Amino acid sequence: MVNPLSENLLLHIVIPVYNEAENILDTLDAIDAHVRTPVRVYIVYDFDADTTVPVIRERMKTDGRIHPVKNRYGRGALNAIKTGFNAVPEGIVLVMMADLSDGLTRVDEMVSRMHQGYDLVCGSRYMKGGRQIGGPRLKKIMSRIAGVSLHYLIGIPTHDVTNSFKMYSKTLLDDIRIESTGGFELGMEIAVKAYLNGYRITEVPATWTDRTSGESRFRLARWLPKYLYWYAFAVFHQWRSRLFAGSDAASSSART
Repeated sequence: MVNPLSENLLLHIVIPVYNEAENILDTLDAIDAHVRTPVRVYIVYDFDADTTVPVIRERMKTDGRIHPVKNRYGRGALNAIKTGFNAVPEGIVLVMMADLSDGLTRVDEMVSRMHQGYDLVCGSRYMKGGRQIGGPRLKKIMSRIAGVSLHYLIGIPTHDVTNSFKMYSKTLLDDIRIESTGGFELGMEIAVKAYLNGYRITEVPATWTDRTSGESRFRLARWLPKYLYWYAFAVFHQWRSRLFAGSDAASSSART
């Protein structure tokens, strides 16, 4: 598929927030410190009383790159990210969290990969050079097993399909029908569907560090069935495709 990205387009960063007054300025400073690509930052909040809102409105007085966006689909991380996707007009979209959990040193490299023609660049904690620091042990084990096993089972070109720290072409996002209903499994759904539909995917090493302040919005017990659904979806559709391809090849051979 053709990737129509232009070198001159901005990097659009989507950050879902929930009472992140303690973290958001440090997050914006980290973007300034580590990202050389010109950016526009969409900070998506659920409700007007969110503690993040007055902090970012004050920052906007001196930083014109910041665009607060109110969640238009209903509260929650999933709807906030979808709102952010819709707010971006074109180009490249990066999803990151406001708690400084995502290391930003590889963002410019991710942009470079997009300009090489990739449609999706995954930040990977589980490839060589990637790291995961802190966080619940069970969550770490399960996400690693999911990512590495899908890489080898179906050939998806990332070892970390569950990580939300991903960069997308807007063309890809516009082409994918989002069906997720839980939360951060959205990133897994898009990656799986992108792979099954022939989009170009790659990965770069990423470092994830557990938050030190504020409240995490990740709910493992609630969202685990959603991740398992997309895991099964990926395996079923890839193996079915291979089975049909093998049947077609056998039929062609028999006819000759």
